[in-house]
Amino acid sequence: MKIAAVQLHCSEDREDNFTRSETAVRSAAHDGAQLVVLPELFASFGRSADMKAAAEPLHGPTLAWAQRVATETLCTLIAGSFIERDDSGNLFNTLLVIGPDGSLLGTYRKIHLFDVDVEGARSRESDTFSAGDEPIVLDLPVGEHTLRVGLTICYDLRFPELFRAEALQGADVIVVAAAFNATTGRDHWEPLLRARAIENQLMIIAAGQWGTSPEGGTRHGHSQIIDAWGRVLADAGAEGDTVIVAEFDAEVQADIRKRLPSLANRRLS
Repeated sequence: MKIAAVQLHCSEDREDNFTRSETAVRSAAHDGAQLVVLPELFASFGRSADMKAAAEPLHGPTLAWAQRVATETLCTLIAGSFIERDDSGNLFNTLLVIGPDGSLLGTYRKIHLFDVDVEGARSRESDTFSAGDEPIVLDLPVGEHTLRVGLTICYDLRFPELFRAEALQGADVIVVAAAFNATTGRDHWEPLLRARAIENQLMIIAAGQWGTSPEGGTRHGHSQIIDAWGRVLADAGAEGDTVIVAEFDAEVQADIRKRLPSLANRRLS
């Protein structure tokens, strides 16, 4: 089955983001992809005040947009993330999973918030967002098949225990919807993605943002699809709205796990 990751340069302009995201999803579907992943905060990405202003309920315009696009393209759509406001007024960085029939199959709220003091990448996400509290793994329809998919967002990538928890829940693939900063991305993005794929013996689909974001930070780009051996099957490069497509081969992945059974050989719980 074919899967796709979309790389975008997003802004505070939700309608423009929707337009370019829809073009990318339709391109992926045209190339045969049946599972498409959008990057973190694809719907609205900007300064903290702008993102707070863009917050919406779960059943708001971003979900409606994603349901329409998934239905029209007949794809399972992992709609990156958007800024969700719950009934108590708390904000979450929330990822949406939409089936090809338009049904909402699940959501994931980002667990690890990016609170760091690194030159060129200073951030206090906890000033804006509340944290999610549980790993999410879903059985998703992908064409005629069912794929078990784990969900993560950006900074989650640095926490291997989350990926292992999802692998132990039977994930075949783990998605990373991201807007990784270029300062850390140059040295850390690909090594971390490949490590998560290798140590959990599963495919990683990483959809990222590129370009200078409204708050002035540069995004790393390089959306990637990586197989269970740690091989980079597709890389979007540093710049450009791009769609990358690769084949998920369940038999190849099962053979890797059989011949090098590191998950089965674990001694620690």
